[in-house]
Amino acid sequence: MSSDVPLSVLDLVPISSGSTAAEALRNTLDLARRAEEFGYHRYWLAEHHLNRGVAGTSPALIISLVAGATARIRVGSGAVQLGHHTPLSVVEQFGLLDAVHPGRIDLGLGRSGGAPRTPAAPVEGAAGVAEGAGESEEPGTEEAPGKEDGPGRTEGTFTDSGLYLPPKYTGFARLLASPRFRLHQALLRQPGATTPEYPDQIDDILALLAGNYRSADRVEAHVVPGEGAAVEVWILGSSGGTSARTAAARGLPFAANYHVSPGTVVEAVEAYRKAFRPSPALAGPRVLVSADVVVAPDDATARRLASGYGLWVRSIRTAEGAIPFPTPEEAARHRWSDEDRALVADRVDTQFVGSPETVVERLEALRAATGADELLITTITHGHEDRVRSYELLADAWAKRS
Repeated sequence: MSSDVPLSVLDLVPISSGSTAAEALRNTLDLARRAEEFGYHRYWLAEHHLNRGVAGTSPALIISLVAGATARIRVGSGAVQLGHHTPLSVVEQFGLLDAVHPGRIDLGLGRSGGAPRTPAAPVEGAAGVAEGAGESEEPGTEEAPGKEDGPGRTEGTFTDSGLYLPPKYTGFARLLASPRFRLHQALLRQPGATTPEYPDQIDDILALLAGNYRSADRVEAHVVPGEGAAVEVWILGSSGGTSARTAAARGLPFAANYHVSPGTVVEAVEAYRKAFRPSPALAGPRVLVSADVVVAPDDATARRLASGYGLWVRSIRTAEGAIPFPTPEEAARHRWSDEDRALVADRVDTQFVGSPETVVERLEALRAATGADELLITTITHGHEDRVRSYELLADAWAKRS
């Protein structure tokens, strides 16, 4: 694979309809091995909770399994949601991982699950579903059987490179107000617990890793294993807000979520670059951008494989929680209302679906619009081999592009 702009993998450990969490985990290990063979640079695992269609509940545990099943590829979190963890627990977990797999572990950090936030604001840092941020898709998914019943493209803008930027999604208030989201918060945090400010959490993690942590009354804490761990720390964010500013101020690399919040990806990377201050770890801004992708030998086949995506996103955004990923036949039976179409349009309109040539062209537009140093690819299909083949076709086409 060409090394100028590497491709990496984001895996939600999706469960297909008719399958099980155990099978999804076995598929993840197989995909990780294959991704390493195909030349992908990283393999990141997301954190999601209480979803029937997603088995990725504990990034650190799955990272351990994936790192043990592979030899070279970097493995990490995309992302650990700090609203559910203390800085100490994060450093201990990733210190253990680094002790067993030195120099291969990435620590991606997100904000989801923390203190209440403005209802209209995106839930930053989520790589996927459980905390109110969905997945994505692109024009074409609606062209599965029954095109007239699928979601349709909304009004938006195009960058000079041709990247489509849909209107900003404004439906987060519905998710944050849902009883299911409140149940998440109740089950994921101890009663009465409060989440510190996100920049303070990041500072504590960096200090614990560096070995210079001091409490407010100057008491030292040293984490073993953890202190001195050679983990690569990333901040994930969906807008130009707290996450982007926190990464920039501390000279950390930043992962912007086009697949989570496509309408805000450009503002996110611009805010990060504008505020960036060099650090001992990083002399200049470093940006990774995610995209949701399905590749097949031809556009029509890819559209069919991706046809369950709109229905899957709908389940997330109605606060039902991610359903097991549908078959094309199951997706075709759904009849889309205008409300349904509007609910998922930004995600469906921004998934890159097609032949290798079609998708490479769209990824190049994403890279040009964001100046990405690396692209993070997330792919979900009902069939595991179709998913593996999508990554293989993309890696081959990306390596051969001119």
